[in-house]
Amino acid sequence: MDWLAYQRYLGCFNSRDYDSVVAHFQPDAEVRFGGVVLKGHAAIREFYAFFHDHVIETITVSRFAASEQLVALEATVRLEAIQDLTAERLASQGYPGLVPLSAGEIVVLDQFIHYHMENGKFAVAVCLINPAL
Repeated sequence: MDWLAYQRYLGCFNSRDYDSVVAHFQPDAEVRFGGVVLKGHAAIREFYAFFHDHVIETITVSRFAASEQLVALEATVRLEAIQDLTAERLASQGYPGLVPLSAGEIVVLDQFIHYHMENGKFAVAVCLINPAL
């Protein structure tokens, strides 16, 4: 995946076009972050639909590297809570490890995002907070 193709994917993500987002993933892909593991298109779609009902999430890439086997980037992830996302609500949805957010709260995270590629699609995506940026 090259930079232009990744920008198209990111545009789909930032505009909440979940069908186009999951089309970039292998059917059995895994997304891992904050103790959460999402497996497959349905789980990825369901999580982001739920999360984005509560939070406006925007990803801005600062560094990008790619090959046929992987995409690696450094990014700033901005989370703006548009309604309360309580610990109870997160736990009831199966995401007890995520940090609750209150409406109006803004969190900015520097992250490493690393994708394993198979046949031009994401097979594994891992997001890690980068405390050094």
